This record gives sequence, structure tokens and C-alpha cells, in this order.
Amino acid sequence: MVDGFPYEVPEEYQNMPLLKGRATVDMKVKVKDNPNLEECVFRIVLDGYNAPVTAGNFIDLVERHFYDGMDIQRADGFVVQTGDPEGPAEGFIDPSTEKTRTVPLEIMVVGEKAPFYGETLEDLGLYKAQTRLPFNAFGTMAMAREEFENNSASSQVFWLLKESELTPSNANILDGRYAVFGYVTENEDFLADLKVGDVIESIQVVSGLDNLVNPSYKIAG
Repeated sequence: MVDGFPYEVPEEYQNMPLLKGRATVDMKVKVKDNPNLEECVFRIVLDGYNAPVTAGNFIDLVERHFYDGMDIQRADGFVVQTGDPEGPAEGFIDPSTEKTRTVPLEIMVVGEKAPFYGETLEDLGLYKAQTRLPFNAFGTMAMAREEFENNSASSQVFWLLKESELTPSNANILDGRYAVFGYVTENEDFLADLKVGDVIESIQVVSGLDNLVNPSYKIAG
């Protein structure tokens, strides 16, 4: 699959962890204060064809066990979010550089052969463009970032809790502004039961790890 990847990632991102294909992960969450649900495993399919940099960064962090033991940090009925590590940093500090590793905003548009990087569709003036990975399903997974800095995403991720009728594809405030890179495909309905303080016991790659190139987790330090 990697050999047949359909386009070149821009040179400035080619050395980052890249998912050149799809991958599947299982996220096991320990649920507190819910008598009906103590533990739940969410299956998530990651789409590296349409978001290779974003999905590659996430898989690399999963293999570093970055999310294992981390709390759910936001659960407000709109999204569930996690990924902010303890301490002053708001993202993943790469031990090899001692700096926060960030990934660019990455948006694939229907009809284009490669994603746009670093700009929202509004920035590009593509007001009617349709994203290949829209916020159109309960459990859509995307990268959180600083509102006014397109390329500030690092490790914080969120899952959408709204039905598609309320957030129609390419007709909501999220599409084209945040990088979607996967969807929860099993037990997504239980995302709505998660609360702040519930704990991610583990995230494990089930398949597709061979599609990850430049894995930084294998590098000492």
C-alpha cells in the first residue's frame, strides 16, 4: 500500500511520521460513575489516504503510549476531547528536540489529488468546496488546535457528538477548519456517556501499522 500511495506529501512534512494508507486502533476507556458502563472499547479507523500527516502523527503517539492512562478532558455534549499532557505543555514534547511537535492543518477536498496544508478552506476562498473527510457522523475524529493558529495541532484530539442532521457535511463551522482523520466505527454511541475524568486505559493499533513511515517512536530518545 505504501508503495502505491497516490501523491507526494509536501517536502517540509516528508520526514514526519506519515500514515500512507489506513489503520485501525482500539481505544479502551475505563468509565467512572456510570453503573451501566464500566469499560468500553472504541474501534477507530484512521484515513491516511486523505490525512497522512495528521493520522501518522496520531499513530506515532499511540505507539509511544502517549494516551495510555490519560483522562478524558472535555465532555460537553458537543465533543469529547483528550490529549493535553500533564505540565505546562499543551501538546507532545518530542524528546529528540525537547520542543512541541506540531502538525499542519491538513484538508483534503473532493476533486483534488492532494490535501491543502496550513490554510482553512475559508483562507483559500473555497467556500463551496466539499471536504473528503467531513464532520458528518457521530464519532468523527479530528485534531484540536489553537483557534487562530492553523498549524498548532499536536496531540489533542476530539470526537464529534452531534448527529449529521445538526452538522450537515460541508455546511457547518467545523468542516474545512479542523483536520478530520478518522471515524469511530464501533461503540460510537457510548462516546456520549463519557465524562471528564474517565480514563483511557490504552490505545492499540489493530491493523495498518505497516502503513506508517518515518515512525519516530522507534528512534532512541
